[in-house]
Amino acid sequence: MAFVITSPCIGEKAAECVEACPVDAIHDAGETYLINPDVCIDCGACEPVCPVAAIYHEDDVPEEEQEWIEINRRFFQSA
Repeated sequence: MAFVITSPCIGEKAAECVEACPVDAIHDAGETYLINPDVCIDCGACEPVCPVAAIYHEDDVPEEEQEWIEINRRFFQSA
């Protein structure tokens, strides 16, 4: 996985990240958006446009947000 959407995205529906993603890796997961790790090309286009600073490269996800790596991954495994 390259980039991960974390908890600050909950309830944020501005969707600038969806528009910025060149490979359609970001999808609406109900109360948040999530990034498909199998589609993300690690370009980083989504990170700077996020209005709530919820997107991190997997290696940079804060300790308190680490569970979101698995949340993103699991959502797309069951889809």
